[in-house]
Amino acid sequence: MSGANFILLINLSVAGLLAASFMAVAFHDVGRAPARWLAFGYLLGMAYSAIEFSIPAFSDARLPVVAAFAVFLCATIAFNGGLARKYGVAPPWKPMLLFLVATTIAVYFVQDLPRQSLVRMMAYQLPYAVMQFIGLAIVWSSRQRPARLDRILMAVLAASGLQFASKPFIAHALGGWGANPQAYLQSNYALVSQSLGTVFALALALLMLAILVRDVLAEVTSKSETDTLSRLLNRGGFTRHAELAVLGAMRQGVPVALVIADLDHFKSVNDSFGHASGDRVIETFAGFLREAAAGHYVAGRIGGEEFAIILPGTNLAAARLFAEGTRSAFGALPIDGLPADNRCTASFGVAELHPSEDFADLMRRADQALYQAKNAGRDCVRVSVGPAGNWSSAGIEASGRG
Repeated sequence: MSGANFILLINLSVAGLLAASFMAVAFHDVGRAPARWLAFGYLLGMAYSAIEFSIPAFSDARLPVVAAFAVFLCATIAFNGGLARKYGVAPPWKPMLLFLVATTIAVYFVQDLPRQSLVRMMAYQLPYAVMQFIGLAIVWSSRQRPARLDRILMAVLAASGLQFASKPFIAHALGGWGANPQAYLQSNYALVSQSLGTVFALALALLMLAILVRDVLAEVTSKSETDTLSRLLNRGGFTRHAELAVLGAMRQGVPVALVIADLDHFKSVNDSFGHASGDRVIETFAGFLREAAAGHYVAGRIGGEEFAIILPGTNLAAARLFAEGTRSAFGALPIDGLPADNRCTASFGVAELHPSEDFADLMRRADQALYQAKNAGRDCVRVSVGPAGNWSSAGIEASGRG
């Protein structure tokens, strides 16, 4: 068995393992379309390797050569389909399929050219390069903010496209790609070409596996940190994200404030109108906080009717205005399931982080401010103006009451 045959056998095995790996990811979540497309692509890669193995058995290899080309190009199209699904880009199916048909016809007819013709080799390799650059364009055009793995993927796609484009020149440098298709696997070029294909196919597959697994883990973490009713972070999730936000604000030297809110007389809503109405009150209030947190804020439901939002880059005065605006808007809003004249209110405690504090200290002061708001008759905002160790009778400032 020649070295190229051995590498081709490795390609066949690796493609099968990768297809199985992507299917395993797809089975984890039946809605994970990217993994299914990638698995299909590597199954086509197996078919391509099998056809390449069979070519020496044909006296006229024109059709199997064209079939191998078309199947491998289909594999790259399926790969691009998986990329598009992953990165939220509309898959360019029509252009890719038209390109497949046009290039397959071209490869069929260039078989009449001399075996070592540069045009013939370009017709066979450049379409693969084009598909890799289409994949690069898909990732590049994604609205998702690219992470390190995404940037590495783009670099590997670019390198893979360049290696396909360079293969005709590599073939010339190595003495051609065999006197005929049957002799291809015995050539030095075949060994180099198949080896390069293995390296890039494996690199792309491992990167995509890592990216998909990263997304699965992020999704699992998100679900474990999300409160089902409010769709905000639960207490554990809020604490983790808020601590990170506080550390980030401290590193950047910007202020950071915390607002804690508690729905007033919430138990009486449940007792008088039922738990379904109480749930709608929570959903409505959480909606305000979700909209407020749509930028770089972090909001969570940290208790039954208690909520919190961390405001990086916001000082005490701005956080107080935020709390007042939320209090006023929520207090004026009718809620489904409650009488038209019934309005729900909330009490708020606000604190700004001081240099000597950590997140736990900030949480404690905001909670104490909330306690003062509840004692002051509810439906108001109270502000902590200093660390717990410096409290005085003026340590809590009052604000508004409806």
